[in-house]
Amino acid sequence: MRVSGFTFVRNAILYDYPIVEAIRSILPLCDEVVVAVGKSEDNTLGLIRGIDKDKIKIIETTWDDSLREGGRVLAVETDKAFDAISPDSDWAFYIQGDEVVHEKYLPAIREAMEQNLNNLEVDGLLFDYLHFYGSYDYVGDSYKWYPHEIRVIRNDASIYAYRDAQGFRKGENKKLNVKPVDAFIYHYGWVKPPEAMQRKQESFHKLWHDDEWVNEHIEHVDHFVYEKHVRSLKLFDGTHPQVMLPRIQAQNWHFDYDLSFNHSSLKDRVKRIIRKTTGFELIRKNYKPID
Repeated sequence: MRVSGFTFVRNAILYDYPIVEAIRSILPLCDEVVVAVGKSEDNTLGLIRGIDKDKIKIIETTWDDSLREGGRVLAVETDKAFDAISPDSDWAFYIQGDEVVHEKYLPAIREAMEQNLNNLEVDGLLFDYLHFYGSYDYVGDSYKWYPHEIRVIRNDASIYAYRDAQGFRKGENKKLNVKPVDAFIYHYGWVKPPEAMQRKQESFHKLWHDDEWVNEHIEHVDHFVYEKHVRSLKLFDGTHPQVMLPRIQAQNWHFDYDLSFNHSSLKDRVKRIIRKTTGFELIRKNYKPID
């Protein structure tokens, strides 16, 4: 069984993406990792070159910043990386620049790939998610966070990144058939120094909206105020991936949230009741789970 990893990145230093940690977290499972490095305003290219010369395959790209509707450029860059993986790979492990896999899940992921290798009905593997917010001590607890997503796909030319590259489709907009894997993706996109988070907010929304919308809806301030955007959080009581520990120990800002301030929307409360009483998750699925 041969496995390729793939990802894309631009301005990782400027916006404080843990892209090195993301790539290193999947390296033990991969024979290669293809990284589409977009032309950047910082030394992102040098950062990626310093990871693992034997396993990292870099393709240099230029983002089409005119593709602003729905984050389309993110899917385009994802597909560039996917298209560049070795043709003899069986599986492709997709990781975004703010996602990290805990080492404790690596055996389960490998086992799932091996078990489903010859079952061509399975297009990919579905992961659970933890979305960290504000600091490394809190995770999002509302339904605005997606609970699952596909991160391992079969090396199939008919598969492509969907919309803003959160998930994948194949052929004529068909959802992928997926098997769940007993593993979480740790999403750190909302844990950054407040100054870096504010820079990301001002830049990232330009991938979805025009300048007029960004000027109207995004505050032009020096730093992001996490407390103003909280809906509901809970304390994280687990351990972080080993590759993340130096970054966590170097955290230089303070975020301390009083959980009594949590507030849930009516929609969240209804969804929790349904899940508690029936076990059914009332969410829009970007995939087709199979037994």
